[in-house]
Formats: sequence, structure tokens, C-alpha cells
Amino acid sequence: MEFKKVLKTDSITAGIIGGLILPGISLFIFLYLLKGNFLIFNKPGIPYLVAIALNLFMIRYCFKQGQDKTGTGMILVTFIFTAAVFLLKLQPIR
Repeated sequence: MEFKKVLKTDSITAGIIGGLILPGISLFIFLYLLKGNFLIFNKPGIPYLVAIALNLFMIRYCFKQGQDKTGTGMILVTFIFTAAVFLLKLQPIR
């Protein structure tokens, strides 16, 4: 019974936690299990793009279910994650 209540909670905190789970799992798979050797067309940013795309699908699902606060928390995490990837990984260091 309690697990169903957790899934139906509409809060920004739930969105932040949910927004961290899927990118964390995908980055664990790409960077640790595949040892960072996963390149598609010599593009090193593909694992990060997959992590962001997973979050975008979850955001869409949350807004369709009427969980606006949860979707907002996921948007916050996705925006921060995207900015961090762009600034730290994809930009060449000068």
C-alpha cells in the first residue's frame, strides 16, 4: 500500500529524486559496465544524450498524469545535468 502512495506523490522532491535515478542508471551502464568504450560515430556525448532523453520521456509521462510538481523537479534536474555535461564534458578545455 505504501509504495502506491509514493508513486502518486506530487512534489518537487519526488521529481528531483526521480530525475536522478534514470540518468544515474544509464550513466552507470555506459561509463562503468561498458568502461567508457561506447562510441557511436565517434561521438562521446551519446551516453549523456541517452540519459537526458530518458528524463524527457519521464517528464512527459508526469505531465500527462497531472503530476506537475514532479515534472517540474525532473525538469530542474535535467536542466542542471544538461548544463553540466555541456560545460564539463563536451566543451574542449582551452
